[in-house]
Amino acid sequence: MDATELFGEEKISKILFKLAPPVMIAQLIVALYNIVDSLFIGRYSPEGLTALSIIYPVQLLMIALAVGTGVGVNTNIAAKLGTGEHDEARAFAGAGTPLAAVLWLLFAVLGFCFMPQYAAMSTDSEAVIADVIVYGRTICVMSFGLSFESVWTKVLQAYGDMKTPMRAQIVGAAVNIALDPLLIFGAAGVPGMGIRGAAIATVIGQTAAALIVFKGGVRRPPDVSTFLSHTADIYRLGMPNILMQAAYTFYILGLNLILAGFSDEAVTALGLYYKWQTFFFIPLEAMQTCIVPIVSFNYAAGNMGRCRETLRVSVLFGMALMAIGTLCFLIIPAQMLRVFTSDALIISIGTTGFRFVGVSFIPMVTSLIFPVLFQAMGMSIKSSALTVLRTVVLFVPLGYIFSRFGLTLFWLAFPVTETVTTLAGFAFYRRLPKTISAAGK
Repeated sequence: MDATELFGEEKISKILFKLAPPVMIAQLIVALYNIVDSLFIGRYSPEGLTALSIIYPVQLLMIALAVGTGVGVNTNIAAKLGTGEHDEARAFAGAGTPLAAVLWLLFAVLGFCFMPQYAAMSTDSEAVIADVIVYGRTICVMSFGLSFESVWTKVLQAYGDMKTPMRAQIVGAAVNIALDPLLIFGAAGVPGMGIRGAAIATVIGQTAAALIVFKGGVRRPPDVSTFLSHTADIYRLGMPNILMQAAYTFYILGLNLILAGFSDEAVTALGLYYKWQTFFFIPLEAMQTCIVPIVSFNYAAGNMGRCRETLRVSVLFGMALMAIGTLCFLIIPAQMLRVFTSDALIISIGTTGFRFVGVSFIPMVTSLIFPVLFQAMGMSIKSSALTVLRTVVLFVPLGYIFSRFGLTLFWLAFPVTETVTTLAGFAFYRRLPKTISAAGK
């Protein structure tokens, strides 16, 4: 089945059930890796676990730029396929590889030069600072696997291939999980390298994933004369995703700094929430990934009804599965925290926090899917506005205001932010036209 039959004619629920499982399986493996990685580091040293929480915003920023570039490539390919411009689709696919190379060099230089300053800004502990510098520099300088895999994966997904990226994610995570205990603790003649070993395992896993999507993801770059225009189109449509993901970096950094005013244990508790979040957000992230080519194709083809149906089905599916996460965060938060740590203070802080955050999961479905919907339609202003509202206007300011009344009320920022963002997204959605002509005009 070609892209026209799949995205333009097949029943929406069938498309999502066809595309989503490979994405969800891949993300499940990645989520398990995130949990196992933190588990090993937590067993190695408590300082290392805090260092992972501090470095997490940097990792998110790297992922934001790499995946956002890939989304821009993906959206343009899908739109060109929707209008039958196959040569242009191939040109956008080819532009992804050189852009990924530029991103790698950017990560490497900035990460190496500024990691000490970032670490010192986030904590006063010399041991934690040392771990942040070691881990952060390693994952930045050796980030070529992350950059290329992110772009090549989106090229394949734009053409409806979800299985190859799934295999890549599984292999990458499996390699990482297998190498973690070996490189952290040492065995079979391999010396233990502590947190440096965890970072090396991470980048080796990313490289393994990139090698699997290499063949289908690399396409001939467009002519030099048109490369800049293709790049501008890629970032015009990819920028909302970059802003959305990058905003996560800054709001998590902001929340970390607020919690650091209470204790390092509070920062660690927030970091452990984000580790578990990757596991429970699998359905939501799968929906975000899968609806982009469907909506882009049908919006370009002038089929607004299929765009609306895609939103309806993805939201219902996402909410049904996110309800499971809500129950776990409300009922067994302490048990989830004990997977990583036995520190009584971290468990106490995290138990309270997890219950507040769990309540936010249902409205979070729409607060995160609405920006992706508008992005896929090329409505970058609406998409960016929702992202800025959520992460800049609401999250950190509300976290700061609520924290003035104590650590417990700090966590109220999560459900309030997601609810307000959802209401704003729904207001934008109601203003969409009932019908459109081809190419969204």
